[in-house]
Amino acid sequence: MDADFSIELGRDDPALDFPWSDLGGKFYYFDLKRHPELLSRISEATPFPELAEFLRTVNLPRTMVESAKCDVWTTNEISAEEEIFGASSKCASYVDLVFSDIEQRRSFPLHELFARRLVELLRRTPETPSGMELCVRRCYFRDEAGLGDGFYWTLYVCGYGDDAARARQNWGIALKLVGNAVLQLSTAGLA
Repeated sequence: MDADFSIELGRDDPALDFPWSDLGGKFYYFDLKRHPELLSRISEATPFPELAEFLRTVNLPRTMVESAKCDVWTTNEISAEEEIFGASSKCASYVDLVFSDIEQRRSFPLHELFARRLVELLRRTPETPSGMELCVRRCYFRDEAGLGDGFYWTLYVCGYGDDAARARQNWGIALKLVGNAVLQLSTAGLA
């Protein structure tokens, strides 16, 4: 698996309000960490059981993170950087993740360390036609204490193949590898 991370903290870079909802109130955050039964309400997870399994994994009580937002798509658009996979199809997803611990959400060094360690673990996995990028971004948290600044990650996972079915299969394998790495990192800790 090709794995890397980036830091995106510029004024024009994406940021997350957490918890979030869209302006129309049609879509909003589900707290899967504390209410795993709400997974059935994540519309993206229904047609993609691979995503549902990943969301279950990262929201387990023993992980140090939880999901905030997600999406899945397939495309035949392959960037120049992705041509190394020799594929014509891609299945991709993103999942926004936050630390479960409120104090850790404010620590940039912990976010960067988590990203580095996750990439290190994934670079040791078997070669697969897949990629993962973890972007550290700015987050605005609303909790009992009010509004606070912090950080989050957007996790992009892509699988590649000669057709949509193979790309999806490789994406599912990559999600499983990333989920296992998050579990391993949560068990080992960041100290």
